[in-house]
Amino acid sequence: MKLKDQVAIVTGAGRNIGEEVSKLFAAEGARIAVVDLDRPRGQHTVDAIKAAGGDADLFVTDVSKGADVAAMVKAVVGRFGHVDILVNNVAISDNKSLLEITEEDWDRVMTVTLKSQFLMSKHVAQQMIAQGTGGKIVNVGSTSGWQGRPRATAYSAAKAAIANFTRTIAVQLAPYNIRVNAIVPNKIGSPVGRDEFDPTRPVTNMLKRAGRPEEAAKAILFLASEDSSFVIGENLFVDGGTMAMDQTGT
Repeated sequence: MKLKDQVAIVTGAGRNIGEEVSKLFAAEGARIAVVDLDRPRGQHTVDAIKAAGGDADLFVTDVSKGADVAAMVKAVVGRFGHVDILVNNVAISDNKSLLEITEEDWDRVMTVTLKSQFLMSKHVAQQMIAQGTGGKIVNVGSTSGWQGRPRATAYSAAKAAIANFTRTIAVQLAPYNIRVNAIVPNKIGSPVGRDEFDPTRPVTNMLKRAGRPEEAAKAILFLASEDSSFVIGENLFVDGGTMAMDQTGT
């Protein structure tokens, strides 16, 4: 088992990538702090892990609020004893153009998608440093942060920020033996903020199919395990080759 006796916190763990990460990590021996604002959704993930013989607990938390994050990390340590891995997965999208998006839309997307990663990383890193045992942080970005889009203005800006946030805190936390990396997915599973996968959603990649949440989960497992012991500060594209293609059609 690649994560035996380790404790992982996964945000947005009630569906899609977060759910699959939680279940895969548990299968690899980790104990999982399932973090989601939606209690029934989060409990569904916890129940699935326990049914498979794993250990998990639900922590209903608004990860956009510092006090709530601090309390949650303390509760996780109280329940499991320590924290070894953080997966910053939670995000929402505006799906609006510059001329459509409101200030309230912008603030909400930035707060949930970007600020949550700052708050979670800060409080979990403080705990990891106090433990003195190092750790791993994996952020979930998006190809939306690497190219222009006709919509999703705030979401694209937030995901672009995550790319360099990942590099920056990788530099800052490396002296404490905390490795920070990110994955950069494209159209994996259900759209951001939705429960159901839409098979009609257009996909442009080399594999000519949508990605599966478990494929993103396996990439995150790689970055959270010792398989990637010499990988740090990287944005790993898990996009079916989308960003390697000529998007202009020429």
